[in-house]
Amino acid sequence: MTIVRLTRTGRKKKPFYRIVVTDSRKRRDGGWIESIGYYNPLSNPKVVQIDHERLSYWKSVGAKMSERVEKLSKQ
Repeated sequence: MTIVRLTRTGRKKKPFYRIVVTDSRKRRDGGWIESIGYYNPLSNPKVVQIDHERLSYWKSVGAKMSERVEKLSKQ
């Protein structure tokens, strides 16, 4: 099953997240199919950048979104 979720990058205590499309059986930071955006929780205001065209494509072919990505995409 394909899922749209966050993968963590950055360094210790300085998280930076990519919004990626991946297989649900992979680990959180494992390989991914496509990166469709990013989320920076430390900047003020928090920065969320999502390619909505690619997100709608992946949803149309059956990819599920994680709870966090769903909340971020509504912002």
